[in-house]
Amino acid sequence: MNHLSSAAQAIVNGVHHDPFNYLGLHHENDRPVVRVFLPDAAEVKVLDDAGHVSELPRIHDAGLFAGPVAADERHYRLRARFGTREVELEDPYRFPPILSDLDLHLLGEGNHLDLANKLGAHPMEFEGVHGVGFAVFAPNARRVSVVGDFNLWDGRRHAMRVRGNGYWEIFVPAARAGDKYKYEIVGPNGQMLPLKSDPIAFGAEIRPSTASVVIDDKRLPRPARLEHDANALGAPISIYEVHLGSWRRKPEDGNRWLTYREMAEQLPAYVTDMGFTHIELMPISEHPFDGSWGYQPTGLFAPTSRFGTPEDFAHFIDACHRAGLGVLLDWVPGHFPDDPHGLAQFDGTALYEHANPMQGRHLDWGTLIYNYGRVEVSNMLIANALFWLERYGIDGLRVDAVASMLYLDYSRPQGGWIPNKHGGRENIEAIDFLRRANTQVYGRNPHATTVAEESTAFPMVSRPVDWGGLGFGYKWNMGWMHDTLDYISKEPIHRRHHHGSILFGLHYAFFENFVLPLSHDEVVHGKRSIFGRMPGDEWQRFANLRAYYGFMFGHPGKKLMFMGCEFAQDTEWNHDQSLPWHLLERPQHQGVQRLIRDINKLYRSTPALHQLDCDANGFEWLVTDDANQSVFAWLRKGQAPRARCVVVVNFTPEVRHNYRIRVPFAGNWREVLNTDAAAYGGSNAGNGGLVSAVVTPDSPELHLVLPPLAALYFVPEG
Repeated sequence: MNHLSSAAQAIVNGVHHDPFNYLGLHHENDRPVVRVFLPDAAEVKVLDDAGHVSELPRIHDAGLFAGPVAADERHYRLRARFGTREVELEDPYRFPPILSDLDLHLLGEGNHLDLANKLGAHPMEFEGVHGVGFAVFAPNARRVSVVGDFNLWDGRRHAMRVRGNGYWEIFVPAARAGDKYKYEIVGPNGQMLPLKSDPIAFGAEIRPSTASVVIDDKRLPRPARLEHDANALGAPISIYEVHLGSWRRKPEDGNRWLTYREMAEQLPAYVTDMGFTHIELMPISEHPFDGSWGYQPTGLFAPTSRFGTPEDFAHFIDACHRAGLGVLLDWVPGHFPDDPHGLAQFDGTALYEHANPMQGRHLDWGTLIYNYGRVEVSNMLIANALFWLERYGIDGLRVDAVASMLYLDYSRPQGGWIPNKHGGRENIEAIDFLRRANTQVYGRNPHATTVAEESTAFPMVSRPVDWGGLGFGYKWNMGWMHDTLDYISKEPIHRRHHHGSILFGLHYAFFENFVLPLSHDEVVHGKRSIFGRMPGDEWQRFANLRAYYGFMFGHPGKKLMFMGCEFAQDTEWNHDQSLPWHLLERPQHQGVQRLIRDINKLYRSTPALHQLDCDANGFEWLVTDDANQSVFAWLRKGQAPRARCVVVVNFTPEVRHNYRIRVPFAGNWREVLNTDAAAYGGSNAGNGGLVSAVVTPDSPELHLVLPPLAALYFVPEG
């Protein structure tokens, strides 16, 4: 036992770089021999299909056994004795590779779009044996072992086989769905790294624990699908943005979160009642830090375990779809945290990130930046996007922090960034990645959509790739959000001096396919809630908010509203607390909620308000020059000749009488929305629900009463 070969000694010490080359069935002097490493075993025998039993001598006290066997038969089993207990088990080192040559070829060139079906942990029946296949990318590692509940977390027991360009794999017969596991990696310099979670894990422990969890994909229900045109440019899209951890909690039960199953019962019903068309989930990929709101993910393929299992998450998505709601997922390919169990220095080198911090680290967030130029990295991210759409039936992806991806000098000081190969500031690799990602998303899922959170003037973000665009379906209109919130936050008497803040957005409103976002970012970090920005006494503050919402829903562009905005949350959002639902005991908050319910339903049922949202032919200014009275009016158009809606907004607290607005048709116009209605908490000034156009030599006119701090909508009768 003391004269071991170097290979045997490496097995015992747990440092062999290719254990399949030593363990399992091999030939010595033309005789079949089997070598087995089973720590703590007292004796080991080999049983073949013919019934032969061969006892293997122990060649090292650590549990290394080796010896000749009766037959050259790969399908053998082991019988091992541990003390007085004797068990039969499979030898993981007798099984052939899991990954095919085609898999390795596609992985090597970065074109394995079904990567999630091969990498990670997959329960399977392999050569008639039940177990789990594990595969992970770590090209610079000296040795990779999978450790977990099935092997006492001992890295010597299941050292993996390396294939291709650094893909490590092993089939573990003892492993089962529900087992926790990680990877034990020896880096290129022989250093033992912190245990790593699986980058392609489909489940994870709840924080602060960080192990990956084996998930049986066959148990996941496939959610029902939405109707095909739910994301179309001509469809009504009104999005309710949700942070699942704080939409509603259970204060009577330790302030706990709702589970995915509890949310399936409550959230779709509420959102449907409020008239929204889509739910947008802030990131639900597994993440270690609650305070990151999910924007620092460590498990891109795993729905967070905070609220339940992947099966529970699939049930929630199915409930949303059955309620007729689209589900958009906040997707974060722009950065990742440097937690030691995550992707950072995954194999002891900068594998997923850039090695140079001037390229590989975000100064603002303290996070790492993906190396989009590495084909294996971009392949993993694109496969992840497709995974959410195809495995869970997600209807679209809102891509976070696109601006930070597009520019190498994003939020960096002079001299603190590395120019591209042309000397410019554009991140060419990231741009190529985004174009390819969008091409694949729409190519494989033509009814899905992607939405860019992009705050710069980068051209053609939401234009097709073959036009030279980035290929997104939509882009958040951050300029509209900043300008209009700045405007509405000012005292009405001063708004005349900022009239252009409302007009300016229409100069570029059709350059992109825009979403108008009132997102979570606008109700944190000292910005106050949307309601908290409104000036004046209490009555004026509520009226200002209702007028602003009326302006927003009449403006071209799809709509997005963060949870709590729909009932005038009066404090900043707190991710550790439930929304302040108690506010709905007050009539004014009830009124705002009722307005959002009604305006959503009007937006959805009125083609003029959504069919040509992204087309300049769907909009016409009627009043732009009344800065002294802070009045704006415009015409929204649908595809049918009489699909028209006039929107008038009075941003002062003064009632305007006999205010004249030209309209395209004579006859009666119905006042279908008045944000000053008593039902919403207003003064109930207005036009009695119906106005007859006055015929003039130029064009028909509506002679209107404009309520104070209010928006009015009119549609032609007939």
